Amino acid sequence: MASADVLARATALRREIEQHNYAYYVLDQPTIPDAEYDWLFRELQALETEYPELITPDSPTQRVGGKPLDGFAQVRHAVPMLSIRTETDTEASGAQAFDVRVRKELGLSEADPLVEYAAELKFDGLAINLRYEHGLLVQAATRGDGETGEDVTQNIRTLHCIPLRLQTEAPPAVLEVRGEVFMRRDDFERYNARQREAGKLTLVNPRNGAAGSIRQLDPAMAAQRPLSFFAYGLGDVQGWKDAPRTHGATLDALAGMSIPVCSERIIGSGAAVLVAFHDDIAARRDSLPFDIDGVVYKVNAYDLQRELGFLTREPRWAVAHKYPAQEQLTTVLGIEVQVGRTGALTPVARLAPVFVGGVTVTNATLHNQDEIDRKDVRVGDTVIVRRAGDVIPEVVAAVIERRPDPEPPRFNILEIYPVCPECGSHVVRLEGEAAVRCTGGLVCPAQRKQALLHFAGRRAMDIEGLGDKLVDQLVERGLVHTPADVYGLDLVTLAGLDRMAEKSAANLLAAIEASKATTLARFIFALGIRNVGETTAKDLARHFGSLDKLISAAEVDLLAVRDVGPIVAQSITQFFAEPHNLDVVNSLRAAGVHWPEFAGMSQSAGILTGQTLVLTGTLPTLTRESAKEMIEAAGGKVAGSVSKKTAYVVAGEEAGSKLTKAQELGVSILDEAGLLALLAPDNNNAQHRLDL
Repeated sequence: MASADVLARATALRREIEQHNYAYYVLDQPTIPDAEYDWLFRELQALETEYPELITPDSPTQRVGGKPLDGFAQVRHAVPMLSIRTETDTEASGAQAFDVRVRKELGLSEADPLVEYAAELKFDGLAINLRYEHGLLVQAATRGDGETGEDVTQNIRTLHCIPLRLQTEAPPAVLEVRGEVFMRRDDFERYNARQREAGKLTLVNPRNGAAGSIRQLDPAMAAQRPLSFFAYGLGDVQGWKDAPRTHGATLDALAGMSIPVCSERIIGSGAAVLVAFHDDIAARRDSLPFDIDGVVYKVNAYDLQRELGFLTREPRWAVAHKYPAQEQLTTVLGIEVQVGRTGALTPVARLAPVFVGGVTVTNATLHNQDEIDRKDVRVGDTVIVRRAGDVIPEVVAAVIERRPDPEPPRFNILEIYPVCPECGSHVVRLEGEAAVRCTGGLVCPAQRKQALLHFAGRRAMDIEGLGDKLVDQLVERGLVHTPADVYGLDLVTLAGLDRMAEKSAANLLAAIEASKATTLARFIFALGIRNVGETTAKDLARHFGSLDKLISAAEVDLLAVRDVGPIVAQSITQFFAEPHNLDVVNSLRAAGVHWPEFAGMSQSAGILTGQTLVLTGTLPTLTRESAKEMIEAAGGKVAGSVSKKTAYVVAGEEAGSKLTKAQELGVSILDEAGLLALLAPDNNNAQHRLDL
């Protein structure tokens, strides 16, 4: 039997954990670190395990539990969950029409005071009735047909944002809270991303995700779905002392009991206030963290609501003012592809025109082959199209029940587009990637700007001055088609471009000329080979030593390079297997782009293993970076200072104190020719020492 102290501790833990839940899930303002929360939760679990009599229905440990249900029990609502009238005029004038009707029903003249209204959001989720008795959540039910709903108490208990006990010292005997269960957009995206990674089904949209989650027969499955809740009204109420007299005050009171209430709401008088609210939310609709399909206006005072009453089971004192639909049904007329800046072939559905999200939509993205397969979208299908704000319209799902007979064939990008529709290069899909891509990275018109910007980047060829706006002009005027064309630009051509004076054109030409002397690693990186980043480019340069060896390398040879796996190896072989890309590489070489080459790690590996070298002065042909790459490729290390442990100092013109220090310590000194001889495969430990 638990002692009084244990009972007090369990009670305090329950209260503290629920306070942290409210701060985290409702206010989005965590008050303690996750680790500390877990510690409190585990302490409560341990107490309840040792003393089962401590377990209460409102304990945080009881949020997820219970066996899967065979079905949902029916619940008859004490107060019907009625729907409200929908204003079909989606413009701001719809708000004015509501005010006119209310004033007419109340018998008000133009000289009478303005009517006070409450305006709030119309959430796009699942309506729920929460029944609290003496502050304890005892039942949760769906709207159903308004008279009878389904008992979803076990699933609702998994929502941490919904309190299991009202935070008030004097709860009403009965308080039914009505609101909407919904899924935030970021939670929806994160959930679908996890599902895709696990190869599982994704949710169609946040609304379906919310409704489907609450109607899961297994509460444990429902608990895995990230759901939220906002209250917007009341059902049956008994024994609420000093109950609020207005709708706005009621929502404030519910928030004071730790029930989530949306802050996007106002109280104001007259039609102008409603119009302003409608327009404000319309402008911010797409930036809200959750989906809405309109706003709701309610006469604020309950005595006026009672006076207005109902019309055919719809309240005269409220109206739902909707915005243009963001999902509609239409037909897929065809499926084509668009080649993006990175070479990805994105399938696009050509649609029968449909008005959705405020515009007429004729095209919608299908994202990639995996999404086409998952949604099983085919030409001729009836589909759900979604558009929100400026987001590109997308096909959400196919309505299989309406599929034509005979059944249309499945769409496969690789079968229909074996080569790129823009440049004719081969199209591939690498293992583990969702996208199908064009391999003509250096020649594809769709990838041209991206390829040029990458090629000229600071970590690639480092052509200062060749930025976005200039590349746009060069490509759009047809002056540059591949990176090799950059080296054919002249002063007159560049000076004639917008915002390019003769001096800036001359500076750019100087940068282009300087870029011709580079390193093999930079050049490999500049080619923009898929999956080959800066580090991998350096590893490839060190391993092979020359571009020709890299070009001719088989996948098995590439796999011998550090950190190169099957996907990277496949990307490299496919890139160099494309004749268009090799033509550009040869043109770059012909334009004077060059770099020092050496035997490569495959032949010189180990020659300098365990040895430290120091570089000083300016070498005749090698840059400091290329010399360092060669030394590291042979297993050596390049240090910044000379010590007794230094094996060699490689000295060039204007060598300074490092050379003097090497002479004092008797360290072997090499010139550039000596370094190259040392790295040669057949060097036989030959050393070209400087005669000093």
